[in-house]
Amino acid sequence: MSWFIAALKKYAVFKGRAQRKEYWLFMLFVYLIYGVLGGIGYATHSPAALAALFIALIGFMLPTWAVTVRRLHDSGLSGWMILITLVPTVGAIVLVVLCCTKSNEGANKYGPNPKEAPALA
Repeated sequence: MSWFIAALKKYAVFKGRAQRKEYWLFMLFVYLIYGVLGGIGYATHSPAALAALFIALIGFMLPTWAVTVRRLHDSGLSGWMILITLVPTVGAIVLVVLCCTKSNEGANKYGPNPKEAPALA
């Protein structure tokens, strides 16, 4: 949960790096929230629950983009690689593979390795 909160605190930070753990735990919690809200909306056919899902989708859009860009930076890639998702089907698969790749050792042009950097509170 702390990784999710940490990513939300940097909701519009597109500079720096995010390690795999930060990215994947953030995505896990976001999709759990989507699943719960969508399940409630499907089960109850409640417009309020579906509206809450829509608000969550919009609300998590910018933090998701930011953590994805930082994850790409951690692999030494440009944040603009996020636009690969505009290619139907294949783009999303490529982005998942890129987000699974190992971090660059040491510092790169986007900053120090977050695994090696001292923990900030």
